[in-house]
Amino acid sequence: MTEKCVMASAGFMADAVTLKKTLKARCVSYEFQNNKEMGCVSFAQMLSNTLYYRRFFPYYTFNIVAGLDKEGKGAVFTYDAVGSYERTNYSCQGSGQGLIMPVLDNQLKTVSPLVLPAQSSATPLSESEAVDLVKDCFATAGERDIYTGDSVEIWIINKDGLRKEYQDLKLD
Repeated sequence: MTEKCVMASAGFMADAVTLKKTLKARCVSYEFQNNKEMGCVSFAQMLSNTLYYRRFFPYYTFNIVAGLDKEGKGAVFTYDAVGSYERTNYSCQGSGQGLIMPVLDNQLKTVSPLVLPAQSSATPLSESEAVDLVKDCFATAGERDIYTGDSVEIWIINKDGLRKEYQDLKLD
């Protein structure tokens, strides 16, 4: 969506395309009016507002927004169909979620949100370790879930900018 923020959607693709077009138009309008790109946290709030506005006839999409916040730290936001969202350290959506989340929880050693006082559960990974973990997760989901597609685009955002890598999943 911007140089510091990407969005992934699972669910009904026609709704996902419509939502993306709407959000892209709002990002362009914001950039024109403010002479700067919309930040990741601002984009996350805008997506929540857009989804909530359609709550009585919602977009059938389940979204994740990821990017860099103002401090240059990673930010991940996960959404339901009516705009409720939460900032997390990692997330996934879609048909392979039940296969991928346990792997992420295990590898990133998440502390339960019920533990008090609250503890940071961020397990530091290098960029290459994070990309390898994502590839492993999607390879596993691709083998076991018939609804997971034939390939995955992995978007990498760092201080140098934005790039993407492809990985084929089903090679048979």
